[in-house]
Amino acid sequence: MLEKYFKLKENNTNVRTEVIAGITTFMTMAYILAVNPSILADAGMDRGAVFVATAVGAAFATILMALFSNYPFALAPGMGLNAYFAYTVVLQMGYSWETALAAVFIEGIIFIGLSLTNAREAIFNSIPMNLKHAVSVGIGLFIAFIGLQGANLIVSNPATMVSLFSFKEALTNDTFSSQGMGALLTVIGIIVTAVLVVKNIKGNILWGILITWVLGILLEKIGVYIPNPEIGMYSVVPSLDGIGKIPSIAPTFMKMNFKNIFSINFVVVVFAFLFVDLFDTLGTLIGVASKADMLDKDGKLPRIKGALLSDAIGTSAGAMLGTSTVTTFVESAAGVSEGGRTGLTAMVSAVLFLLSLFLSPIFLAIPAFATAPALIVVGFLMFSAITKIDFADYTETIPAYISIIIMPFTYSISEGIAFGVISYVLINLISGKAAEKKISVLMYVLSILFVLKYILL
Repeated sequence: MLEKYFKLKENNTNVRTEVIAGITTFMTMAYILAVNPSILADAGMDRGAVFVATAVGAAFATILMALFSNYPFALAPGMGLNAYFAYTVVLQMGYSWETALAAVFIEGIIFIGLSLTNAREAIFNSIPMNLKHAVSVGIGLFIAFIGLQGANLIVSNPATMVSLFSFKEALTNDTFSSQGMGALLTVIGIIVTAVLVVKNIKGNILWGILITWVLGILLEKIGVYIPNPEIGMYSVVPSLDGIGKIPSIAPTFMKMNFKNIFSINFVVVVFAFLFVDLFDTLGTLIGVASKADMLDKDGKLPRIKGALLSDAIGTSAGAMLGTSTVTTFVESAAGVSEGGRTGLTAMVSAVLFLLSLFLSPIFLAIPAFATAPALIVVGFLMFSAITKIDFADYTETIPAYISIIIMPFTYSISEGIAFGVISYVLINLISGKAAEKKISVLMYVLSILFVLKYILL
């Protein structure tokens, strides 16, 4: 049955590989179950209800991805979009969270229409192949940076914006047993995972997560790693308390407020959600699909309509449940790196999201220092796509380079695509190469829209 539906042999994979890939993807994404409720709680939403909405919304959208497109991509409420929802739309602009949910719901409806009319597919296909490879490389750097930051190996610095974690300072201010050990365990995890990759051990990314986590549990048990919740370092030992208990979703379910939908500011909010979600999703699909060699000879992704539609429906369904925009997760690259090639990988991740409703204490105990090595190593694997970029043509490589560096530096996939598209069109146009490159009309339109976005928003 699995073979017939997911076409495993046709995609050069098997059930075992897909299951490992699905587990790996979920474990690198599991942090969203803790982070999303925390962020949306700042907007006044019920933390428990948001936890349920996050898990159910992620599972629902990911199942759609498996059924509609047979791709190994998992979805969940997106980072960045949830922060925009809470801190900009609600706390800064003054909208209620119910109104913000209405904006997300409408954005999803618009996305469904765009997906059915092939507009999103046309945008995907219009982006030149070298830029698609660049997106993969940029995402690699981006998720590596997420891993480094989440594990406190990279920390904020007033003078230089970011800097390396100081073990010396940690020893003097009594945080070495918590933050310091977390950072050290990340380094150990990177080395362990890298060795497993070099040895070509099956399930190397997943094993890297589990080994690092178990090592953290052992160190906590003997008192070397000491949790400190005040600075975000929690116990890594799974608790049995709360297992089987699912919080009520009633406080957020179907709480959308459509009273302000005709105001100019509301339209701007919807467009902002629309823009970021559109190009974050396209960027993730481009990058992860490119890494998995899923693009055809023309750089197109077969069955992309199903992938885009599942993302769009997931967004509106998530708003109904009570969470911010659901989008395709860049952490899907971890499962792809484990060999995941079909919707079975996505289905496994979806099942684990549903199980997390009953086993949340276990899943929420997975620490950032255990998943960070996976993201950093996967970042390296995606970075290898840089070898596919044609460095002989500067009109191709300079826009690619700009796209690559913008993603981690702005903490945004969509900004990287925007700068890549604008620079590609302008450089080729001014240097007289536009006609030779046969740049599509849609690329010109996109570049104009991106410029207007920076001017008007």
